[in-house]
Amino acid sequence: MSIWNDNVKRLLKSELVRRGISNSELSELLSQIGVNETKSSIDSKISRGTFSASFFLQCLTAIGCEKIEFQEYESQLSMVAEPQVEYKPKN
Repeated sequence: MSIWNDNVKRLLKSELVRRGISNSELSELLSQIGVNETKSSIDSKISRGTFSASFFLQCLTAIGCEKIEFQEYESQLSMVAEPQVEYKPKN
């Protein structure tokens, strides 16, 4: 995953954590603004970190985020960082 994908994924996750919003709740909030996404599709998009700018803006709008402080965001990266462990599938 590119560093840019990882950064935007962490940024979205940190905004959700800050507001105490789960992906299930995000799905409901998105539907209120006319965006139909299931919890599973949100889980997948955020996990991959390869969602569109439109999806990112839709999520921020749905959760009521009007401003992002990038300086503040940089200090939050470790708060929502994913473990750097390589997962191996079971045979």
